[in-house]
Amino acid sequence: MPLPPAPTKRAALLSPDAHDAPARSSHRGSRRSGESRADSASSSGSQPLELFDRSAADAVGGGTEAAPVARGRSKPAPSRSAERNQDRNQDHRPAARGEPEAPPAVYVPPPLPAAAPQVPTRAKRAKTNGPAKLFVLDTNVLLHDPMCLFRFEEHDIFLPMIVLEELDGHKKGTTEVARNGRQTSRTLDALAAAQDADIAKGLKLDTTGHREAGGKLFFQTAPLDYSLPVSLPQGKADNQILGVVQALRDVYAKDQPGRPKQEVVLVSKDINMRVKARALGLAADDYQNDKTLEDGDLLYAGSLALPPDFWTRQSKTVESWQSGSNTFYRVSGPLVPNLYINQFVYFEAPGEPSMYARVTEIRDKTAVFKTLKDYSSGKNAVWGVNTRNREQNFAMNLLMDPEVDFVTLTGTAGTGKTLMALASGLTQVLDDRRYTEIIMTRATVSVGEDIGFLPGTEEEKMGPWMGALDDNLEFLAKGDGGGAGEWGRAATNELIRSRIKVKSMNFMRGRTFLNKYVIIDEAQNLTPKQMKTLITRAGPGTKIICMGNLAQIDTPYLTEGSSGLTFAVDKFKGWPHGGHITLARGERSRLADFASDVL
Repeated sequence: MPLPPAPTKRAALLSPDAHDAPARSSHRGSRRSGESRADSASSSGSQPLELFDRSAADAVGGGTEAAPVARGRSKPAPSRSAERNQDRNQDHRPAARGEPEAPPAVYVPPPLPAAAPQVPTRAKRAKTNGPAKLFVLDTNVLLHDPMCLFRFEEHDIFLPMIVLEELDGHKKGTTEVARNGRQTSRTLDALAAAQDADIAKGLKLDTTGHREAGGKLFFQTAPLDYSLPVSLPQGKADNQILGVVQALRDVYAKDQPGRPKQEVVLVSKDINMRVKARALGLAADDYQNDKTLEDGDLLYAGSLALPPDFWTRQSKTVESWQSGSNTFYRVSGPLVPNLYINQFVYFEAPGEPSMYARVTEIRDKTAVFKTLKDYSSGKNAVWGVNTRNREQNFAMNLLMDPEVDFVTLTGTAGTGKTLMALASGLTQVLDDRRYTEIIMTRATVSVGEDIGFLPGTEEEKMGPWMGALDDNLEFLAKGDGGGAGEWGRAATNELIRSRIKVKSMNFMRGRTFLNKYVIIDEAQNLTPKQMKTLITRAGPGTKIICMGNLAQIDTPYLTEGSSGLTFAVDKFKGWPHGGHITLARGERSRLADFASDVL
């Protein structure tokens, strides 16, 4: 793909000393306000973003920056001095259902030097000003997140006695649910054993060091009077919890001496439980703290389309220079607060040269773009593989960059995620000797009924799950064999497979990978906790690639918003050594592309 000529006639060239200026990630105060901006484009990044006010061109000479236009919930980024003198801007989005607001941050760390790399920090959400609520927790919330007791901030929590009974019934075993049950029991014991703890008056949730929890924990210490419809069996645990919620609603409906009026809300992960509660006129919410994205948010796409008049409006302020085979552009204006380090930007307009670049530096109100290597050209083929579209070229630039330690790839079936990851891995292991071997793993979640236990060693047991690996290796080995004949192809296959290890995720805890190229396939089926376990296995010189299709989640109770892949994409965006790209177009076959669209 052709690169645009450097606009040297309308820009000042930088000195050679500026070529090696270190990158710095952008600094944002809150999770939502800074992230909803350019992400509100489509996931493919094809919709251009209006980047300049009408007065931007006139403001250049006077040294004034035109303010960016606020869109949706995003707002202009504060100045550097304002960030040092004030708290980080708090997120003013409405609280999610069942998820109250968090207290403001008290300590603001001193700013790092301008040239030092910084990871974008997330400020705590502002505390609500309304009255504290009383949340009644269902057992499944405690088993889902044992730390949920400290996620409700200034609000109070009530645990019915039947919840403790159910919690006791789930504490045995080695499953994740059993471990969470035991952890919750230990937490309750620590709260009850704290100094001056009084169960009758409520246990303070901040006594064990969780200062963000300002409410109290109440247990059901006496029978409550309630009446449920005859159609609801009285002996069922869910119905007993509903009865407790109904009785508490009536008790806290009016102000009483020493006890103000409170809204009582049931928090449950069980959809049917919430439906029954609402049918009875009770307030019920889902547990929202585990969700990275909400309904109104779009996942970070990793790329941004520049508007057609980008070069015209930047003509007076853009600086460009050449370093090796790459061209660098330094731009300024309201565009900069909407960018992340390692985000891709592209300019496509009829009759003009296209530009494809990556953000390598964000410094104050300026950003530096670095043009990309064109892997669609035959001379830049990676293990015989050429990229076929814009997003694939973006992904290959991330996969082949030794400075990028963590790469996430999302996209529908047939977009080339596994093929590109394997091709770049084989090139860097066998040709460049950058890594010692490829380690591949995936979540073993069945699409249909399980076929039972599998015989053999760990690698043999993982064999049936690694069909995608075998298919892509067959394609790569065939393309690399050339005219070597049958013996040459056999030797190539043996060499390739000797450098690829297939591992199960069940035995990852405690391991450390040194100089490995790790591929995590089907990452959309991982929970955030499992994703953290895998990523923290990385030792010096290791690169991790997470791939998945968020439209094909097979794990029960996981959604696009709470998947571990979504969690990783959201947390790592803007990190100077991480990158993400959403692959938009399938290249498998016309049949697969049509099926992805219509089925």
